[in-house]
Amino acid sequence: MNSEAGNEQYRIILVEDHRILREGLRSLLASVPNLEVVGEAANGLEAIRAVGHFHPDLVLMDLSMPKMDGLDAIAEIKNTCPECRVLVLTVHKAEEYIFSALKAGANGYLLKDATHQELKVAIENVLAGKTYLSPGVSETLVEFYLDGKEPPKPESVLGSLTQRERQILKLVAEGYKNKGIADYLCISIKTVEKHRANLMKKLDLHSASELTAYALDRGLITK
Repeated sequence: MNSEAGNEQYRIILVEDHRILREGLRSLLASVPNLEVVGEAANGLEAIRAVGHFHPDLVLMDLSMPKMDGLDAIAEIKNTCPECRVLVLTVHKAEEYIFSALKAGANGYLLKDATHQELKVAIENVLAGKTYLSPGVSETLVEFYLDGKEPPKPESVLGSLTQRERQILKLVAEGYKNKGIADYLCISIKTVEKHRANLMKKLDLHSASELTAYALDRGLITK
């Protein structure tokens, strides 16, 4: 961080499902005097809990993670802690990810092929209240608008699901049973069953295997 940031200490949470990447980020940020990594999370739900516990200034957020992805986590974090800044760090450069993350409330969008220096610049800008976009992301958005395109909209049926229904769809597709989902989300089995029934009705799907195929087809989970 440069002198513009002053001597204020900033608290950061790292959200990334690969431990080796979290360790690398923690090591890198340890070299910046006024940044302190106060917590880590391996998925979106852990991130929400960590934000509630540590009250960080910044969350460095991956998007593709098990159990709850980064997009749902960003929306929830911004709902419960609007002053918390979120910087996305991801491999995804497709328009739908960029627009979805910004719509969810992300304050910056950085690609994982960025240099260490760019990461520091991105963090500095986001903590200063600015929006930061990787050069590659900025080019994508500029080209998108120059071509006269409209921001991509979620598929109508998938977009009709509530955030909780999307969470349960993802967990079912990852092989979790109702009890496991209930325990993980800290809700009752009856509530899980209700949400599961609702999402199956909306999607017109009738089994766990059909839900899994649907989630795979739309990139909610990976093989």
